[in-house]
Amino acid sequence: MGCDRNCGLIAGAVIGAVLAVFGGILMPVGDMLIERTIKKEVVLEEGTIAYQNWVKTGTEVYRQFWIYDVQNPQEVVANSSKIKVKQRGPYTYRVRYLAKKNITHDPENHTVSFLQPNEAIFEPSLSAGTENDTWTVLNLAVAAAPHLYPNAFVQVVLNSLIKKSKSSMFQKRTVKELLWGYKDPFLSLVPYPISTTVGVFFPYNNTADGVYTVFSGKDNISQVAIIDTYKGKKNLSYWPSYCDMINGTDAASFPPFVEKTRVLRFFSSDICRKTCVYFTSSFSTCKS
Repeated sequence: MGCDRNCGLIAGAVIGAVLAVFGGILMPVGDMLIERTIKKEVVLEEGTIAYQNWVKTGTEVYRQFWIYDVQNPQEVVANSSKIKVKQRGPYTYRVRYLAKKNITHDPENHTVSFLQPNEAIFEPSLSAGTENDTWTVLNLAVAAAPHLYPNAFVQVVLNSLIKKSKSSMFQKRTVKELLWGYKDPFLSLVPYPISTTVGVFFPYNNTADGVYTVFSGKDNISQVAIIDTYKGKKNLSYWPSYCDMINGTDAASFPPFVEKTRVLRFFSSDICRKTCVYFTSSFSTCKS
């Protein structure tokens, strides 16, 4: 019994040692194989897993809006009173659900160019009301006219058209009209061939954003999806110094092996500038 027990202990120790050695050898090899596979599959070229998800984003993307409802429009116009507003919203739309189009690969520069179709679908379940909610908001055309045409004579003409159209500094508009466009009565009277449709994001639906040119990551995996140029430019010509640069991704994807200390930068054409996000904490979406 003593011999059998000692033999068993020795055999167990030997097997454990062998497994430890194999584990020490295989773990780095396994990590290397996993890393190699990731580097291969995240490249933005046809046939990779990342490319399929990049062409048409698998994750649902939403955009939320809040409207400032003016509470005292008459007092502001008549007495230049301090404006009072109430925040209404959110009004949520699903965006970026259409596949990228006009995709062109440049194997020499390791870049991919594309257009991002624009389309927004209202999501009632994620919104505080409907698209037909009506609020008192700034009249965009009336407010912009004197700044666009400072000439005194032109302003006299414009003021007469504003009065004739019964427009004023504030107006009641639905959420849908304010965001995506409406026919403005004042602009409809202007005797020049100008667009009479006004909206914060007009035109948006049935248009495309770009051209974007991003790095494929074929030669440098840390550059995957990083924007090289937007509409052929590396700068926007809107902001001073560093703020004017176009860098980061379009927020649809990021390079692999991202650490918590890394700042993720992305460019948003809607606000005409880049922005960034920082890691703050972890959370789980799993429910028991």
